[in-house]
Amino acid sequence: MRGIGIGDSSAEETTTFGFPRDTFRILHVSTGNVCRSPITERLTRHFVTERLGILGGGLIVESAGTWGHEGAPMESNAEAVLAEFGADASGFTGRELLDEHVITADLVLTATRDHRAQVISMGHSAGLRTFTLKEFTRLVRAIDPTTLPPLEDGLVARARALVRAAAALRGWLLAPTAEADEVYDPYGAPLTFFRSIGDEIHEALDPVVTALTGVPARM
Repeated sequence: MRGIGIGDSSAEETTTFGFPRDTFRILHVSTGNVCRSPITERLTRHFVTERLGILGGGLIVESAGTWGHEGAPMESNAEAVLAEFGADASGFTGRELLDEHVITADLVLTATRDHRAQVISMGHSAGLRTFTLKEFTRLVRAIDPTTLPPLEDGLVARARALVRAAAALRGWLLAPTAEADEVYDPYGAPLTFFRSIGDEIHEALDPVVTALTGVPARM
């Protein structure tokens, strides 16, 4: 049996871990899909691989942009940031956010509140599974990991339980400021600003990937 790669849309087999045959899709959304959401997509893949040692478990990680540059390459500074984290930036092409992306996503993580509102306005019962990245991080930090299914029950089952638990907490754990849930756009900025955005995304993703996989980051 082969492991199922993250981003492999044909993920239907049982993995090495014996995970269920179904999948869990994470969709990262920003504006152009050439800076923030590509960084977040590829870092998610990278950090899950670091935790589990494989790309698999039925997890599919994608991205798109509300004004996506269809077919465009990732910004060179975004590629540089990913390289500094040891993440793979190869083979990326930008996508415009479509209804089908939202319909098939199990979790949508957006760069800003405006992106979140745009996703939710598309319908498809997206409200309960759409969060800004930093909002989701805040909610995940409040979830007792022992209440989630163990990894042995499958990454998909654990991920779905995590989203349900986060949605239940929304409205109880509010952001200290409106800006606290934003990841600002580095488009056109120098590499130093891209690095600061990469660090923000890394900090936000770390507890999410830990909760998702049940495995903390390696020190």
